[in-house]
Amino acid sequence: MPLEHVNGVDLYYEATGEGAPLVLCHEFAGDMRAWEPQVRSLARRYRVVAYNYRGYPPSEVPEAPEAYGPECFVADLLGLIDGLGLDRVHLAGLATGGNLVLNFALAHPDRVRSLIVAGAGAGTVDRPAWLDAARRFADDIARDGSEGIVANVAEAPQRVIFRTKDPRGWQEFVDGMRRLSPIGAEHVMREVLIPRAPVFELAEGIRRLSMPILVMCGDQDAPAFEPSRFIRDTAPHAGLAVVPMCGHTLNSEEPELFNRIAGSFLAAVDAGRWGTWRG
Repeated sequence: MPLEHVNGVDLYYEATGEGAPLVLCHEFAGDMRAWEPQVRSLARRYRVVAYNYRGYPPSEVPEAPEAYGPECFVADLLGLIDGLGLDRVHLAGLATGGNLVLNFALAHPDRVRSLIVAGAGAGTVDRPAWLDAARRFADDIARDGSEGIVANVAEAPQRVIFRTKDPRGWQEFVDGMRRLSPIGAEHVMREVLIPRAPVFELAEGIRRLSMPILVMCGDQDAPAFEPSRFIRDTAPHAGLAVVPMCGHTLNSEEPELFNRIAGSFLAAVDAGRWGTWRG
């Protein structure tokens, strides 16, 4: 089992393919397994690294709440990149992973070749209501375990379109939620998602990001829509792809379209010609 010891914990990862490194960062309600369609496609041209955060087995699940935090996740990502001997990497993140890669780029811009920020920014718009819902979500996990994760995700407006159009894919997604660690999920919700800065508060840093950025969002993903537009409007070299009739889990809902858009972006970056950016 490939493990990298980072900041006092063991992180599970898988590296596939050869070429420029591309690191994939997963969402809250899933883990690295959700990236399988992207690994199979993009590892033909890149060294693709997918990993599980602390709190997501088979990575280590610390029991102490203080072992988690937004800055801790950024530090873990840096430690993994360093531990694998990578220099500058392409980074792609979905939802929680999208927030993570954006904040990583703000903290360590010299380590980033490009960013793919997908479905990120929940908690930026209507923040008081989102915070109340997030605290209830964490309470449900504490009381009901992994079923508390399923109950909160299954009826979310930005999720139900996945269930409607792809019942098999949805069932695989639900089965994956039931394999998550309730201890890890509760701590990540309370200590990482709730305290993280809303995207609108990152404006000054986003304006300074000089790397190519692809922002992706499903048109049914209301919590991420305005933050996605904001990143596109604020970063100097950002483009926005809106996936039609698609919710929050866009890499699983529309894997072929996601791979095509992401692959074209990465190819443009490799060629040194991404819109207003020249390499």
